[in-house]
Amino acid sequence: MPAILAEYTTRSALTRTELPVHAGIRYGALPCESLDFFPARGPRAPLLVFVHGGYWQELGKDDSSFPARRLVPAGAAFAAIGYGLAPRYRLDEIVDQVRRAVRWLVEHAQDLGFDGERIVLAGSSAGAHLALMALLDGWMPGGTQPADVIAGAVLLSGVYDLEPLRLTYVNEPLGLDSEAAARLSPIRHLPDRLPPLVVARGGAETAEFARQHRALVEAATTRSAAVHDLVITHRNHFDITFDLDDPASDLGAAVLHRLGLPGRASRRAAGDSVRSHRDIGST
Repeated sequence: MPAILAEYTTRSALTRTELPVHAGIRYGALPCESLDFFPARGPRAPLLVFVHGGYWQELGKDDSSFPARRLVPAGAAFAAIGYGLAPRYRLDEIVDQVRRAVRWLVEHAQDLGFDGERIVLAGSSAGAHLALMALLDGWMPGGTQPADVIAGAVLLSGVYDLEPLRLTYVNEPLGLDSEAAARLSPIRHLPDRLPPLVVARGGAETAEFARQHRALVEAATTRSAAVHDLVITHRNHFDITFDLDDPASDLGAAVLHRLGLPGRASRRAAGDSVRSHRDIGST
């Protein structure tokens, strides 16, 4: 794990030297409430918004630039959201920060030059939890629901039910009791309508991550027009993010499809190892 996390940082630093980036854009008043934006190379491009993982207590937006390296040349804009970390910030506050960052991007689509109707959220591990929390109803102003403005989401190896995690060491900096774990578990509060989803995990994951993956796919099936279910056997909980912008991988191809960008026609590239692959409810 430390080697893979170091690779996040190395690849992200290289990406920021290769692509134009507007770093540290403030979406709120706190120092942690900022994001990095990589503009697309053309007008009216889709936007991929990435929310990093780290169990809500590690990593940051500076470690999250690397998917832009191939997504921007493919025709997308890219944003990496920064947020406060536990234990300094409670999980309620972190959820609110990510939601406000998403709202800020929606409201500033024209200023930043991307297509406000083609915003796709993505997140890994705790970031997938936060991205899904941003898809729940009831927090956007004026009665707007996230499914009205978010075109899709890519959820990687996510934590969608916090109660099992509450009983582990991970909860020490979070301090969740049973009520907070239930309130902040997005799978327990899914709206009637979700945008199209890519739900993916690595093959080398713990049984609990596999269970939560299956549970979300099943719960989302009746709420989303399309649920793309991927289990990538040669990836693990941490390196699955390296497929996010790889057009030769099944995950990368699915991301390009959700963004409405051209990609490879075949589902499986040579060497891909995918145990499960379903499009549910799609036409």
